[in-house]
Amino acid sequence: MSGPASTPASEPSAGVGARSAELAMRALQPTTIPWLLLVVVLAAISYEDPNFLTPDGFLAYLRTAAPLALLAIGAYFVLASGEFDLSVGSLVTVVVVVAAKLSDGDPANTIPVLLVLFAIGIAVGLFNGVCTTYLRVPSFIVTLATLLMLSGAVFLWTGGAPTGSLAENFRSIGREGITGVPLIDEIPYSVIVLAAFGGFGWWLSRGGFGRRVLAVGDNDRAAALSGIAVHRVRIAAFVISATSAILAGIVLAGFGGLSAQVGQGLEFQAITAAVLGGTVLGGGKGSVPGAIAGALVLEALFRLMTLYAVDSALQQTVTGIIIIAAVAVAGLRWRGNS
Repeated sequence: MSGPASTPASEPSAGVGARSAELAMRALQPTTIPWLLLVVVLAAISYEDPNFLTPDGFLAYLRTAAPLALLAIGAYFVLASGEFDLSVGSLVTVVVVVAAKLSDGDPANTIPVLLVLFAIGIAVGLFNGVCTTYLRVPSFIVTLATLLMLSGAVFLWTGGAPTGSLAENFRSIGREGITGVPLIDEIPYSVIVLAAFGGFGWWLSRGGFGRRVLAVGDNDRAAALSGIAVHRVRIAAFVISATSAILAGIVLAGFGGLSAQVGQGLEFQAITAAVLGGTVLGGGKGSVPGAIAGALVLEALFRLMTLYAVDSALQQTVTGIIIIAAVAVAGLRWRGNS
């Protein structure tokens, strides 16, 4: 008699346990893990720096993270299509050096200079895309060569010492913001640029183009047989990546000033951020919000290490460890959910 009587009482508890397990699995989906990790790291920073999570403190963090987040959005599209782009760091440097040389401190030159910079970015993206697709050169090799060519061009043009100066209205994009907002000193323009480009990237990724990018990255032969113009999709992904580098360079020029090393290493940080956000090397998986979250996590980790006075050389070692761990964990997460 006791056996049957106990069965109904155990069913509700079993149902609650199953639902709890289901909610836990949803929380550990590849698209949500980067955001959970971000919350943990931000909490660790706020424990050491109570002012960090104030509106102004958090916006200052977003201002610093904006260039890397912009690059991570571009990296997502290239990686999701099954390719690599190692040229974005050198392209960031080109932005700063060319802008200083052409504007030479004259505010009237800012608009023409911006047009030239975006033209350079589109040209570099087209070059990388065409060489990768139509010439069938692996993107890793193409973009590595582009990195070397751009770096060499900058060195030849400047002799290792950039000349000119950035106009104040050009620098204001990265340095200033909208004032007069209640409870906030200012909303940085760089954060607005990130929000706009991030929204645009999210819109692209959710539409037909985004689905084609994932299809090409997952299986380009099957995508071609289904009528997708594989070459065009990948070329467009490279152009988006180059455009993100132009925007990142414009923002970095604002608060970083003129330097021939401003973009050094950013290409690896961008790939790390995208992979940390769930984008799989080899293509076919990932999301724009995840890439942004990965960039925010990476920037927060840098800030946390700075708070603990971790040596800069050791920070590079930690970044390398993060790359390996992110690639491994991302692959395991997606395989477990496939």
